[in-house]
Amino acid sequence: MTPLTDVQQVLAYHEETKHHPHRYARSIGHLDWASQPNPFRSWEGTEVIRLPLLERDPDIPYEHLYERGARTAGQFNVQNLGAFLELSMAISAWKRSEGTQWALRVNPSSGNLHPTEAYLVLPSIEGLTAGVFHYNPFLHALERRVSLPRSLDKVCKEHFQADGFLMLLTTIYWRESWKYGERGFRYCHHDAGHALAACAVSGNLLGWDSTVLSGASDEEAMSVLGFDKQAWIRHEEEHPDAIMYMHVGSTKRVSQDLPPSLLTHCRSSAFTGTPNTLSSAHVDWDVIDRTASATLKPRTPAGKLHLPDHRTSFRVPYLFSAIQVIRKRRSAVAFDGQTSITKEQFFAMLERTLPRAAMAPFDVGLGEAAVHLFLFVHRVVDLDPGLYVFIRHDRDLESLRGKGHSDFAWTRVEKTLPLYFLKAGDFRDTATAVSCGQDIAGESAFSLGQIARFREEVDKKPYRYRHLFWETGMVGQVLYLEAEALGVRATGMGCFFDDSVHQLFGLHDDSFQSLYHFTVGGPVEDARLATLSAYQHLSAHA
Repeated sequence: MTPLTDVQQVLAYHEETKHHPHRYARSIGHLDWASQPNPFRSWEGTEVIRLPLLERDPDIPYEHLYERGARTAGQFNVQNLGAFLELSMAISAWKRSEGTQWALRVNPSSGNLHPTEAYLVLPSIEGLTAGVFHYNPFLHALERRVSLPRSLDKVCKEHFQADGFLMLLTTIYWRESWKYGERGFRYCHHDAGHALAACAVSGNLLGWDSTVLSGASDEEAMSVLGFDKQAWIRHEEEHPDAIMYMHVGSTKRVSQDLPPSLLTHCRSSAFTGTPNTLSSAHVDWDVIDRTASATLKPRTPAGKLHLPDHRTSFRVPYLFSAIQVIRKRRSAVAFDGQTSITKEQFFAMLERTLPRAAMAPFDVGLGEAAVHLFLFVHRVVDLDPGLYVFIRHDRDLESLRGKGHSDFAWTRVEKTLPLYFLKAGDFRDTATAVSCGQDIAGESAFSLGQIARFREEVDKKPYRYRHLFWETGMVGQVLYLEAEALGVRATGMGCFFDDSVHQLFGLHDDSFQSLYHFTVGGPVEDARLATLSAYQHLSAHA
């Protein structure tokens, strides 16, 4: 059999892993609790540097999560580094029920399985010599994988023309495929997008900008992390995802590739530490391996991103500060079927998802927006229930209009927002049905499917398949935060009937595809669950 090209592999994977009402994507069909992956990676045998936790949460306005320049740039020191990670990748709380206890994180994850790991390449700062480190969220600590010569500090600063450090995200596919089978590849990249956005907004609270290194390759990232010479347990490998430079704001974009001397040093260095074993047994999902290989990113010219200077039109009262929202963010498991939101709150939430200059997280340089929101509006005051679409990049407006059903109205709802009314009606049961029968899609104030410009992106650059899911995760992270700030709650839904959504919109080819669902409403709290503080497990053993 002739091997598939990278594009063919991506398209085949995407088609094969669609859910249908009569057939779900393949999984083992039950949860093998004995082999559940450990959600915390540690590198055994490394130097462990504990990071400080915030003694007191500063009362920072919620809007400062997003607005660049609103915060004075903080120093790159251990205290601020600890705060940055505490508010982006750390544990946010523990839940306990009937003798079972599990951790929640600041960055959400499908099934709370957390495939995303974080690494930092740090210059020498007070109390810490330069090196490549893994962030261990269980310990809120850095694990040193390799030391770097101080001479590289100056080289990296000159290369990027700004003070800062590198942040690299990686994925362990087994953590999601353990539960979700072949569809786990998708969910891993939703989670990478959530983490990318979490890092961007957390850094912004410290006055730090974030730039995705759009020119660097996955092979280069593997060299920086020492993965090119790492012996892994089969199925527990880590795969590189986004590379960011966290830096003091500057008037021009920093370099979007890696310093050659850093690559040279890491390739010739011996990394320390052994990755802990995550599971006692594994299931082989070879289709994920093939798709991971097909979507490896090569070295490319640096991307150019031109974002509009769209001013914020909708200012609504937020109930909590920035850090309160970060800490209290949760995924709702049920909605009350009654809570509504105001039209102004709905507009403000949508506007926050627009890519805009000097507004985190969509100014990081991931690429031109390709994701739009197909909305089921149920309970928004002074807005007719029905189907709507929110166009996040105007280049796709006419294409989507031409592909949608002929009876869609395409009436602009608000002159300052690219929100269009399509069709009136009660679509609560429909929203539930296309979201694998999940009641939270219909009992919410609104739910949505994220429709991505698909075939064109994958045909040109197969690695963009991953990036499309990152973009949906970034949108989802903003919706999570917005919902919490307004006193409601959100939930990401990876389970939906792909083609049923396409048919509902009127899409009959793969030029656009639905990649992620989301729903927002009034949560029903589970009184059986007790909540414990995030790092009580450390103080208990101090």
